[in-house]
Amino acid sequence: MKKIFYPLFALLALIPLGLISENPAWAEWDTAYYQEVLGFVPKGINEAFNMKALMPDYNMSGINEVVAYYLSAFLGIALIFVFFYIIMIGKKVVK
Repeated sequence: MKKIFYPLFALLALIPLGLISENPAWAEWDTAYYQEVLGFVPKGINEAFNMKALMPDYNMSGINEVVAYYLSAFLGIALIFVFFYIIMIGKKVVK
């Protein structure tokens, strides 16, 4: 179990790179970016921009932007762990 924590800590240490980069993160482009790169905006992308996000732009009201960025990373990692933990438990129950 310890082996999985080392890569996670390394990823958490790399979080500030997203804050200092001038380029957008993978798949976090706005419609203007799609228009520029593809020459059109896919229909599904236009519809997705109307969705309400839990933490838009990784921000939470009343919290420092950098702290909110880290909290969203921790939350994402925790959700992934819970998801795979449930799958692991499900496999044990099925056996």
